[in-house]
Amino acid sequence: MCRNIKTLFNFEPPATDEEIRSAALQFVRKLSGFNTPSKSNQEAFQRAVEDVASAARVLIDSLVTTADPRDRAIEAERAQARSANRFGTQPYKSFAAD
Repeated sequence: MCRNIKTLFNFEPPATDEEIRSAALQFVRKLSGFNTPSKSNQEAFQRAVEDVASAARVLIDSLVTTADPRDRAIEAERAQARSANRFGTQPYKSFAAD
């Protein structure tokens, strides 16, 4: 599946509607092969994005777990470390918290 689609379940704070819609957009782009649909396909494309986003929201809201929610900042640091290891670069360090 598309690498840009991120796991959205069991995070603190929970996934926003915008995050779910962005994942739905990436999914529909991948399925359709269109980054931007033609005018004749735009309505079907947008309807598919909204349908997928709605189904994703129902899924995320319906899932249950006994695991503690994951922290977004910690998961982002782990992803950066994996990327640095994979591509041989230094992980990005944010100076905003300093």
